[in-house]
Amino acid sequence: MIALGVVALDRFTKRLVAKDISLHDSIPVIKRVFYITHIENRGAAFGLFNDSPAPWKIALLVVFSIVALVIVSALLWRSSRVMTPTAVGLSLILGGALGNLWDRVLNGRVVDFLLVYIGSYEWPAFNVADSAIVVGAGLLVYEILFVKAAEKKAASS
Repeated sequence: MIALGVVALDRFTKRLVAKDISLHDSIPVIKRVFYITHIENRGAAFGLFNDSPAPWKIALLVVFSIVALVIVSALLWRSSRVMTPTAVGLSLILGGALGNLWDRVLNGRVVDFLLVYIGSYEWPAFNVADSAIVVGAGLLVYEILFVKAAEKKAASS
C-alpha cells in the first residue's frame, strides 16, 4: 500500500506540474530557497547523464530500474509484510522506482519539479519518487546502523 501511495502521489504531482507549468518555468514557494520548476530529466537521478547523447541511455536506465524493482520486491516478500523500518524503506524505494520507471518507459524522460537552493548552491531538481527513494534508503541505513547494531550488541551481552 505504501508503494502504491507513492506511485499515485508521484503520478498526480508530475501530471499537475506538466499540465500547469511550462517547461523551465518556476513558481517560488519560498524565495531564494524553494521553487516548483518544471524540468524534464532524460538522465538518471538528480540529472546524472541528462546531457548524454548515447542512444542506449534510456534502455540502460529502464533495465537498471527493473533489476532494482525485482531485488526490492524479493526483499519485501522475504520481510513477511511486517511493518518495520526496513519494510517501510523498501516500500518507499519500490514506489519511487515504479514512479520514475513509468515516466521513463512511456515518455523517455522523468518530470522533476522540486528545486531547492541552499545559499548560492542549487540542489538538482527532484520529484516525489526521488524523495521516496531517498527517505526509503535513509530508513534502511537507520535500521542497519542503529536498530540492527543495538540488537547485535544486546545479543552479545
